[in-house]
Amino acid sequence: MNFPQFLVGMTAAAFVVALSIYLATGSIWKALGWTILTLIVLQLGYFLSVVRLIYRAERKTHSDRDPRVLDRRDCMRFRDSGRPPQI
Repeated sequence: MNFPQFLVGMTAAAFVVALSIYLATGSIWKALGWTILTLIVLQLGYFLSVVRLIYRAERKTHSDRDPRVLDRRDCMRFRDSGRPPQI
């Protein structure tokens, strides 16, 4: 999920929570408090999902590495300097 989709979904969820809490309790302050809590939980979830995606991508690139191809982490030098790169 990219950020604009998340932002629209988060705004819609916050609006629904604020409206439903206000209609249930009649208190603007309770609606505001629950809405802020909802926004914090949603932001934390988005942050954790981005961290998970980064971790999975990093782990995948390390496990799929072939020692005979270019090493991108080492400024494009060859890992085994005696062989040409396989592209």
